[in-house]
Amino acid sequence: MTAPGGADFTRLSALIARQRQELDGLQSAAAARSVVDLARGMLMERLGCSPAEAQEQLEHLSAESGIGLAELAAQITGQPTPAAASNGHHAGAAGPAAPPEASSTPAETQTPATSAVNGEPAGGLAGAAMETAADGTAVATALLEEALAATGVAAVAVWLAEPDGGLELAGQAGFAARDASRWRRIHPDLHTPALWAAADGTETWWPAGPPDKTSADRATSPGSTGASGTADSREIPLLGGWPRGARAVLPLPGPGAPIGALEICWPGPLGGFSRPLRRQLSALADVCAQAVGTRLRTGELAADQRASWAFSLLDGLLGSAMYAKAVRSGGQVTDFLISYLSERFTDPAGRPAADIAGRPLLEMYPGAALASGLFDQAVRVLATGRAERVSGVVFSTPVGDRTLTPMLEVRITRLYDGVVIAWQRADEVERLGGLLHQAQRLGRIGGWEENLLSGDVLWTERTYTLFGRPADDPVRIGQLTAHVPADDQAAVHTFRNTLLHDKRPAAAVFRIIRAEDESVRQIRAFAEPILDQAGTLIAVRGAYQDVSADYHTQVAFAATRDRLADSEERAAEEHRLAVRLQQAITPAVAAPAEIPGLAVAARYRPAGPGNLVSGDWYDTAPLPSGDVLLVVGDIAGHGIDAVTGMVALRNCLRGLAITGAGPAALLGWLNGVACELTDGIIGTVVCGVFRPDGRTLRWARAGHLPPLLVRAGVASELQLPPGVLVGADPASQYQEVTTELVPGDALLLYTDGLVERRDEAIDESLRSLRRLASRPVEDIGEFADHLLASSRADTSDDACLVAVRVG
Repeated sequence: MTAPGGADFTRLSALIARQRQELDGLQSAAAARSVVDLARGMLMERLGCSPAEAQEQLEHLSAESGIGLAELAAQITGQPTPAAASNGHHAGAAGPAAPPEASSTPAETQTPATSAVNGEPAGGLAGAAMETAADGTAVATALLEEALAATGVAAVAVWLAEPDGGLELAGQAGFAARDASRWRRIHPDLHTPALWAAADGTETWWPAGPPDKTSADRATSPGSTGASGTADSREIPLLGGWPRGARAVLPLPGPGAPIGALEICWPGPLGGFSRPLRRQLSALADVCAQAVGTRLRTGELAADQRASWAFSLLDGLLGSAMYAKAVRSGGQVTDFLISYLSERFTDPAGRPAADIAGRPLLEMYPGAALASGLFDQAVRVLATGRAERVSGVVFSTPVGDRTLTPMLEVRITRLYDGVVIAWQRADEVERLGGLLHQAQRLGRIGGWEENLLSGDVLWTERTYTLFGRPADDPVRIGQLTAHVPADDQAAVHTFRNTLLHDKRPAAAVFRIIRAEDESVRQIRAFAEPILDQAGTLIAVRGAYQDVSADYHTQVAFAATRDRLADSEERAAEEHRLAVRLQQAITPAVAAPAEIPGLAVAARYRPAGPGNLVSGDWYDTAPLPSGDVLLVVGDIAGHGIDAVTGMVALRNCLRGLAITGAGPAALLGWLNGVACELTDGIIGTVVCGVFRPDGRTLRWARAGHLPPLLVRAGVASELQLPPGVLVGADPASQYQEVTTELVPGDALLLYTDGLVERRDEAIDESLRSLRRLASRPVEDIGEFADHLLASSRADTSDDACLVAVRVG
């Protein structure tokens, strides 16, 4: 798994936090209602009253004691006090800190209409009046004259958020007509408590007018770009004529973001906002939000009038469209609230529009939160004002156990303080056209059609590119030979005649000379005739494909094949020559030499068919002195060079041996020949001279494996004298060793191809050879065949063996 990016992680964490807060609020409210219901049932049982009377008694006790209804119910029933429920407001940017005795408690978790102050329900008749109010003014009047009459409130204003981030005065009661007329709208850049509440849920509680410095209440105003709010109270414009009167401004909670603000003014200062009064005002704000929100959804309340014309335009679009208003926190856009859906809206996941309207964008489409996704694009459009068009997978939406990722064409445009997001599934014809264009590009194919009746020629853009011609100058099929080299004109004639005269599909390969740069390209053409119902040829259509790369590749392959064929033929000839030379010099079974007192058997085993011939060799020859020359050698390398080197050293050593010199002197001369008179020949050699009269063997070695002596059925290695490979060092010197032999002794000279194995060291291979050779030797030829047949060597190398038995 990969760790999420910083922006993705922060955004998704914030989304999860908001949803968790809402869930906690619902759970807490459910728990509080459960405790209240239990307490109401207990009172019904003990007092013998109806549910309504029990509820009234609970509310009366709560008002008199100043204890929240849920907390009081918990005390009556002996249940734990329910956790605090979310009241729908944004936490964090609140007004002046309330004194401890006025702080909110977790008791207000019941429905808003059940909170009470001064013994009166917070809702009651006022709640019913708001539910049936015709407009925002009626809602404000119900609050002023019924719900808050006992608190000495002077005026109430109901504000509704507009698409551009400003506020519209939806209704008021108690304000002078002149003030109400001047405050029909609050500009989004005007810092007022009502705008703060609607922007990010900030509550304002001023017991005696605004404080001297707003920085004590609010560091950064919502919707701003971060400008510090350090102005004094004279710089805060206020609705009404009570600059030092108490004022409370609360957000009207909506699904995802506030839908407006409720502003309540007193003519003079208050000693403070008691906890019951705060509870009552918060509950009234919730009831007001429900009443106003219902009328907004049903269209009974005039709102968003400044954007109604734009929404009408959205309804006229062919595809789906939504308007999403920016939701900010600390001046940053944290989400978009889906405020409007067009009439033709279709959710990519198939959900009904009612489930999406009024919900946050990231909640409905979590995939939009990914880096460079729909959310980032919407924020960029909102900041720059430049519309963007996006193709591809945009709305990745989880549905059950799968994720829908439809291919959509999306356009994003800024509208007021939000964005319009419109999309539609790519048209089938458009998609097929895109696929065709892609196929033509990848295959270097250009389509064409020629109307033989009107003479019109239609070429695709790719065809003009292939021919290197201007976009308005196609080539008719009758003019094609003018753009083809002379050697290929016959192929073009055949192609054209098959189409036009035989009226059959045709294909051909020829070269063209591009008009743009005079370069030559290899073209494959294929076309078909178009006939009417009477069989008359009316048009031809087809395609040209640039196959130059394939053609050049085929030419290169053909040339390579020819070169490989020549190389293979030369290699085969060299191999045949090397094999003939090897067989002529070292036959597989040599005829035994007629030497008194000595039986000799020589064997050669080639590596096998298909393997290169190596430079292994042997020689057994009687000398004029009556002695016998015994030699085994191995030239480094394989093939004709190794064989010719072997022939050179073998013949040279045989000629030098006639001089009667000893084995050490012979190897020294042979080393000089290899170093000075040949082209880099290197090899190992063991050279011996057997004297029948005394049954003595004088021998020397040049880097070769030790000879093996078999005496009385036991094989052992002869002690090796020093000596490096011939051809390695011109100054090398060799030492000679004399070994006394007795009748019945057998001596083995061999090359490494007889003993070496890939999976073991050479010492272990030599021990295996000693065990194999430790046996009585009666017939030297049979003994040599036994060693060759039982050898465990597996290196696919040639092997030479010279075996002698002293009589």
